[in-house]
Amino acid sequence: MADVGLYGLAVMGQNFALNMASKGFSVSVCNRSPGKVDTTVQRAVDEGNLPLKGYKQPEEFVKSLAKPRKIVLLVMAGKPVDATIELLSQYMEAGDVLIDGGNEWFPNSLRRAETLAPKGIMFMGMGISGGEEGARNGPSLMPGGPREAYDLIEPIITKAAAQVDDGPCTTYVGPIGAGNYVKMVHNGIEYGDMQLIAEAYEILKTCAGLNNDELAAVFMDWNRTELASYLIEITALIFAKRDDVTSEGYVVDKVLDKTGMKGTGRWTIQEAAERNVPATTMAAALDARYLSGRKEERVAASAVLEGPKEIPSIDRAQIISDCKEALYCSKIVSYAQGMNLIREASDQFDWKVDLAECARIWKGGCIIRAGFLDRIRAAYARNVELPNLLVDPDFAGELNSKQASWRRIVSLCVASGIACPAFSASLGYFDSYRKARLPANLTQAQRDFFGGHTYERIDREGWFHCAWTASHKDIGDATQRTAGELSSKGHEKEK
Repeated sequence: MADVGLYGLAVMGQNFALNMASKGFSVSVCNRSPGKVDTTVQRAVDEGNLPLKGYKQPEEFVKSLAKPRKIVLLVMAGKPVDATIELLSQYMEAGDVLIDGGNEWFPNSLRRAETLAPKGIMFMGMGISGGEEGARNGPSLMPGGPREAYDLIEPIITKAAAQVDDGPCTTYVGPIGAGNYVKMVHNGIEYGDMQLIAEAYEILKTCAGLNNDELAAVFMDWNRTELASYLIEITALIFAKRDDVTSEGYVVDKVLDKTGMKGTGRWTIQEAAERNVPATTMAAALDARYLSGRKEERVAASAVLEGPKEIPSIDRAQIISDCKEALYCSKIVSYAQGMNLIREASDQFDWKVDLAECARIWKGGCIIRAGFLDRIRAAYARNVELPNLLVDPDFAGELNSKQASWRRIVSLCVASGIACPAFSASLGYFDSYRKARLPANLTQAQRDFFGGHTYERIDREGWFHCAWTASHKDIGDATQRTAGELSSKGHEKEK
């Protein structure tokens, strides 16, 4: 009998099945279209006669597994997952475990766990990051569900996950929904990282005049510094790649400037709004993707709207140096916002997610793996009550010392007519967060003026309303006007 089953044999599914088999676990696989079963079985033979067997009938597939059965699903998110659960669960028994490894909206996992509970089948949502390569060689795995179910799959996923200096890149994230949520935020941070790198590219190309070979060299150099990361590494490789279609020029210059997406970034921003957590860098990255998709409109607008006629003349080396520092500072802000979102959801749902462990399991295998994640892990390990990564003494010191470069880059972009939404949003977040007093007092005064929404004072406790003009009337008990107001934590305020 097989140790584990995997249903859904697109490339990610095939690779993860082969990964588990290569770690010594016997694996059964199945797929809606039988041809992919044959392909996977042949790959297992070709890659070292791995202990993997294919099944074309769901019932036979389920019955091939040792009890309690453990089945990983890697099918398209949404209705296909529901259909697959319905198909397989009819052959499963109480105590068996179903693990959805797709990018799924966490409320769907909560619903599915509730649906399966009467049958005694345990359901888990497990984020998998690392792409096709990671799935085969070791991804970052973010499982959430019943602790009993995790204990059953733990021996398998700890070996299948990427391995770093302090262990496998997986852990028990928390109850059902927590794994999906952490993976969703991981992808939101990924959106922010990619947009920041794209903005750095535009700055270096337009303001510093770097060609693709020079860009590749700069990013290779940056990958040997505090910016060391998977995304920086592959960016250098992308710039250096010659066009494999025409044999003329570089691939990057032939790629249409429209960025696709699967939806996890949008979910992250929706959740940030729902939890009242500012996520400015990730939101800017999402908006940038929406704008990129309006290619025809942008082409038409370029013939009508004008930007600066001249680009400021600044030493190339200075631009490269400043851009590196600005990119680093902005990335820290993006990670800080993501961690704050995870913590707020964890608090509201009582998931008890360990932020230090989140940083640790992202150190290898996943798309956002980066050298400074070990320092982020250490920051949350030192202080589990850390309100924001920006105020950790180590990171605060760096942000304070590097901010001049950050500001010069954003200023250069404004003067040059270069859009830098993620850089500027990150700097704006930093500047807002470090201010003891913001102009929000005026905004609240306006709310009281036109809507009688009341305000709090800095010199005494309670809620107040001002008769701003002769037409404003006494509203009575001001505290009654705060019903329905949301606090900064997203909860309704107490009267």
